[in-house]
Amino acid sequence: MCLPRPLAMVLCCELIILGQPALAQNQTERASTTTHSQALTLDESKQARDWGLQDEEWTRYRELMRGPLGIHSPGLDPLTALGIEARTDEERRHYAELQVQAEARRVEKLLTYQRAYDEAWQRLAPDLLRISPAAEPVPARLAVFVSAQCPTCAQQVRRLQAAGSAFDLYLVGSGGDDARLRAWAQAAGVDPVKVRAGHITLNHDAGRWLLLGQPGELPAVLRQVAGQWRRQP
Repeated sequence: MCLPRPLAMVLCCELIILGQPALAQNQTERASTTTHSQALTLDESKQARDWGLQDEEWTRYRELMRGPLGIHSPGLDPLTALGIEARTDEERRHYAELQVQAEARRVEKLLTYQRAYDEAWQRLAPDLLRISPAAEPVPARLAVFVSAQCPTCAQQVRRLQAAGSAFDLYLVGSGGDDARLRAWAQAAGVDPVKVRAGHITLNHDAGRWLLLGQPGELPAVLRQVAGQWRRQP
């Protein structure tokens, strides 16, 4: 049976309108599925595993870094970011434990390489004052930050040596110049024997003093206490 043309058009429009929600829902579901399937690339999944995280945890980290946290701390690592924004005490403990484990592995690698470097230096250049390759202050030792423009820095270094303290010395403003660092150490009376033995290490600051965000002037003697670098009297 044929319907009058106006009635047929009305029914056709109603069918289109009724079908739109279902169509929109299907499109939303497809978009959601596509977004989920593209949430992590293979490289991102590997990065998540390297940090001991699941894909959903890495996705949350990525979302956090797109918000205020990422604006205020753009270089924040995944474990710190997730720990800061933990939703429960259990989550906070979980990320803290992962971070301690990751830090322990990093320090062990650093110390292993330092021992290899020390052995190579002893064989190849035993008479030259050694510059340490250590990238960061080692938690178990004192970190001493000095500057060529600091009138009391050399005195502080001499006091630490006289007390028998083991420490890592960082020259702020060295510009990565090994000759400048060696010259400062020699003028300050740093004992070459202690440097060769690894009791004292010489390092370029390379911006670490600013990153630590410590108040006050140089010289600065720091020790790590409960995971935080604290200035020593």
